[in-house]
Amino acid sequence: MIPVGSRKPRRPAVDPGRTGPSARSADNVRRPGGHGSDSVRRNGGPHRGPDWASVRGSSGAGPRPGAGSRTDGGGGMDGGSDAVTATVLAFPEPPVRRRRRWVLTSVVTAVVVLGAFFAFLFFSPALALKTVTVQGNSLLTTEEVHRSLQPLLGKPLTTISDDDVAALLADRPEVAGVDVVAQPPSEIVVTIDERVPVAVLQSGDAFLLIDDEGREIGTAANRADARLPLIDGGTEAVNSAVFSTVTSVLSVLPEGVLTQLDHASASSVDSVQLQLLNGQQVFWGSAESSVAKARALEALLQMPPKDPPVKVFDVSTPTAPVTR
Repeated sequence: MIPVGSRKPRRPAVDPGRTGPSARSADNVRRPGGHGSDSVRRNGGPHRGPDWASVRGSSGAGPRPGAGSRTDGGGGMDGGSDAVTATVLAFPEPPVRRRRRWVLTSVVTAVVVLGAFFAFLFFSPALALKTVTVQGNSLLTTEEVHRSLQPLLGKPLTTISDDDVAALLADRPEVAGVDVVAQPPSEIVVTIDERVPVAVLQSGDAFLLIDDEGREIGTAANRADARLPLIDGGTEAVNSAVFSTVTSVLSVLPEGVLTQLDHASASSVDSVQLQLLNGQQVFWGSAESSVAKARALEALLQMPPKDPPVKVFDVSTPTAPVTR
């Protein structure tokens, strides 16, 4: 009961600058502790905001900024605000993913390196052909080979093959095959496998060198320079039925015997005859067992001269050669 004439307690004035939920009631006052969130009603009413002090005490984390805290008009919390510290946990990358990335990086790097390497091999001017060395040739001159291979100059060595060289020499009948060896940075060595002439055909005043297939592979200035047996019949002998028989016989003769022959002839495939430069005759017979016959003839020619001299060497039976 209030005595008559006494004043009622005056309620604290509401700060005009206060806004927000804290300005709704003038009965809300701050505790002496100064925490805006610990406000209670003067009349002991229910607490309207969360007890952040108790939350901090239990969880160890400060209040979220601006989440339900009541402040004075000008200043926020007494004693400063509690900063929220966020901790980001860095989980290690899974081994499978790390391994996949490493493999992908390695593959890409290898592809780039190989691409650069092959580009250097096939397109670099440092490996361009500048020098051609020729060996193994006797019928075909070195100058003729250089002229034929002129289109290859300037091309990278890695792009030049045996087939490329053989194609450029395909019109040369002397050439049976080629072997090409690259010698970086700018040279190739061309080894020519030439066809072997086994006889001479006379065509007018010219003497044609032919191989065992009857292919013309060169010429001789005169009969003496040829140093090969002359096949009777001229150029028409190539078309005769016995021509291949005669040339097959000549092809197996050692060079030392071949150079002693003057000419060869045959009236049939079973009657091949040879004549030496000294006039001696050789009866060969057929082309069968030609290798054994060649060895027998070579042995007979190495025998000491007889008196009277031998006129005919018969090797038609190589196991029992006869001289007459």
